[in-house]
Amino acid sequence: MDRFQEMQTFAAVVDAGSFIGAADTLGLSKAAVSRHVNELEARLGVRLLHRTTRRLSLTSEGEVFLGRARDLLSILDEAEAEVTSSSVSARGRLRINVPVTFGIRQLAPLWSIFLAQHPQVELDVTLADRTVDLIEEGFDLAVRIGTLSSSSLISRKLATTRLIMCASPEYLAAHGTPATPAELGQHAVIVYSYAASGDEWRLEGPAGTVSARTRPCFRSNNGDTCRAAALAGKGIVLQPDFLVGEDIQSGKLVELMPEYSAAKLGVYAVYPSRRLVALKVRALVDFLVQRFSTAKPF
Repeated sequence: MDRFQEMQTFAAVVDAGSFIGAADTLGLSKAAVSRHVNELEARLGVRLLHRTTRRLSLTSEGEVFLGRARDLLSILDEAEAEVTSSSVSARGRLRINVPVTFGIRQLAPLWSIFLAQHPQVELDVTLADRTVDLIEEGFDLAVRIGTLSSSSLISRKLATTRLIMCASPEYLAAHGTPATPAELGQHAVIVYSYAASGDEWRLEGPAGTVSARTRPCFRSNNGDTCRAAALAGKGIVLQPDFLVGEDIQSGKLVELMPEYSAAKLGVYAVYPSRRLVALKVRALVDFLVQRFSTAKPF
């Protein structure tokens, strides 16, 4: 039995909500549709559908398999179209995970431009700062900021951002301005919970790498919340230039110890490693690379 036929039949049953509806869609008999699904379940050794006299519903295994099946069917359709047509277009649902602040400030204005170029794509964008499991959670692509660990994911670099240490003029007037990393231990510090460095900030200075132990007074897993605390005069913050750059230019925040720099972070598009990458994923990655190559630096 053709595995793609089995997957196509299974997906059609789910979409139609019945075996009869899938049979009409595929131009098959109801018996043939039932046989395809039964043989698929027998081969996999799991039940994919709960069957009652009134309705069908997916099992937990069925939900997982349906997502993978749709991906494979989409890739097959695109592969066939790519060699038989000169006007191939990206299509289908595209699930994306992006960091909250970067997603709002840098990416949100781009989605409508991408959709205008690829009207047959449906975007499903989730904003979350935690590192999601793309395969386990069913994402096609993610944008990540930082130093990538070795993994099975494919990555394309979009941009670079630097971390800036800064505080409000009000905080500095009340508590003084630290002149060296060692003095940070005497100051209130606002920490981003997901930062790999944690409470210990590593900085590159005139004499090389310096490690500064900080005394956090405030923690948050969201960069905008950390920025708001710094603007309110609650302490010193270390945040990306795309988040605090405008505040420094306006004087709302003051950059500290510019001779000491934190590590620069890469901004990457990452997606699962597959022999065939869906056209919709390739289209979005190429779009983001092009947009950030021509955008002004953060």
